[in-house]
Amino acid sequence: MTAERWEKLTGWPLTAAALVYLAAYSVEVLAQPRGASAVAVEAVIWVTWALFAIDYAAQLLLAQERWVWFRRHLLDLLVVVLPMLRPLRLLRLVTILSVVQRSAGTALRGRIIVYVSGASVLLIYVAALAVLDAERGAGGPIQTFPDALWWAFVTVTTVGYGDYFPVTGLGRFVAAGLMVGGIALIGVVTATLASWIVERVGAESQESGDAVARLAEEVSELRRAVEREDARGGDGAVATGSGA
Repeated sequence: MTAERWEKLTGWPLTAAALVYLAAYSVEVLAQPRGASAVAVEAVIWVTWALFAIDYAAQLLLAQERWVWFRRHLLDLLVVVLPMLRPLRLLRLVTILSVVQRSAGTALRGRIIVYVSGASVLLIYVAALAVLDAERGAGGPIQTFPDALWWAFVTVTTVGYGDYFPVTGLGRFVAAGLMVGGIALIGVVTATLASWIVERVGAESQESGDAVARLAEEVSELRRAVEREDARGGDGAVATGSGA
């Protein structure tokens, strides 16, 4: 089996696994289950983690140049090593669409914006869960999910009011990842918008050039028509003179 076929076969199942993990992690952080419920939620989390670990190992083994593949998929390694970042595997859809955009032109641009918007919402939600999980009970200002959600929103937009901030090492690690992810998402949106503007300017320039070319051709045809009329008029004058 080739690496391409493996990715094609496991793409959507792993996306579903990421959604299952996100649901289980949300229950674990927000509901804080106890007893058998806590065991069940933890089991779901570890099963989904195992699926991503198997996927990473399989892709590494199937890669033709394993060291090159390893260097190009460091984010996938973090997905396996850091359980809190596993749902961010969905952001690979944005990467795929960005690559397709360069070859497909404007057809997918609207779709890219939709996926980037969805990825932004997912990033904020997951970061809020992760920072609440790290900060709850640590004595810092982030102790409820609404506070964590507000902190994640102002952090990803690089506003950073400073009213809520992480105090634990793990919380600050989540903050660093959120800031990097926010910058990357803003970069995708900016690049897409810039590409659209360049294409529009190019299209208008092409239209202007075509209009000038058509006008020049019409002027040339008019000049040739005038020259033909002048030639016929000159021939008529010569004939009249000869008859006289």
